[in-house]
Amino acid sequence: MGLLALLATMASAQDSKRGFAYIGDSHAPDNRLLTTGNSPLAWYYNWSPYPNTNLIPSNSSLEFIPMIHGIDATQDPQTERVIQGLPDSSKHLLTFNEPDGTTGSGGSSIKPEDAAKAYIDYVVPFRNGSSGGRDWLISHPVTTGSPNGLDWLRRFNESCYDIDSKNGCPTDFIAAHWYGNFDGLTSWLATLDEFYNTNSTKDQPLKIWVTEMALPQQDEENTVAMMNQTLPYLDGKDYVERYSWFGAFRTGDANEWTGNSVALFDNKGGLTELGALYLGEGFEKGEKGEGEENAASGLKMSVGLMAALSMCTAVFAMF
Repeated sequence: MGLLALLATMASAQDSKRGFAYIGDSHAPDNRLLTTGNSPLAWYYNWSPYPNTNLIPSNSSLEFIPMIHGIDATQDPQTERVIQGLPDSSKHLLTFNEPDGTTGSGGSSIKPEDAAKAYIDYVVPFRNGSSGGRDWLISHPVTTGSPNGLDWLRRFNESCYDIDSKNGCPTDFIAAHWYGNFDGLTSWLATLDEFYNTNSTKDQPLKIWVTEMALPQQDEENTVAMMNQTLPYLDGKDYVERYSWFGAFRTGDANEWTGNSVALFDNKGGLTELGALYLGEGFEKGEKGEGEENAASGLKMSVGLMAALSMCTAVFAMF
């Protein structure tokens, strides 16, 4: 690749909204393909403050996004130290994974009033540099894409203003999860945009990050069709700042609830049709990353991985 083409590719990746949720795929070739120089992926996260530097080099162009998963993380002094030690390329901080969900499904199971207090006491100081060694851009907690999630957010925001009547719980962006069809996704994002931005007094509307999304329990044809609708929609939506497909693993590593059609890789490490579509122009079905497998390759679940299993019935019943 020539220098101009390389620079153009890097600039394109930096402008990309696309990232991936890393759940512990230790197949080195898969990760090399996801992070190759012509990949459109610009960021990743793993539901924790600890980057996967052993598999995803810290000198790659990807921004690692740390997450404060739940109340326990706010009570661990190591959390702040780890976040402070992250490279300057890390600028955003996610908080409280699916507090309306159960811990057994990957949620953090936090009452709205408890989350509001922990957010104001522990998370907000990251925003002004009192914690974390820099001024972080912080998100509100990310709920399930369900009526329960919306109700939790309402109660959370009410609790925030009960604690601090002037400022509430300040935030720089909103994080969202969606498991379901395209129409449901657009409806859920519109609901969040209305909740946070309609009649808002803010100078700039809050942007939304879709940090988990997939179409569970469907065949490959339907899943590919959903992604074909979703990617141009999210790329063209001004209030969507970033998004991540839940499926950066091999078909054999998919869990029973999602089904294997969400996977970006087949069992031999080649891109599925879905994977080639997600990585975009220049990538083909069956394409593999460079390098050899090691004996320990496989799926090693990150903290918070089971978030993908959350609230199945509520999600599909919505809208």
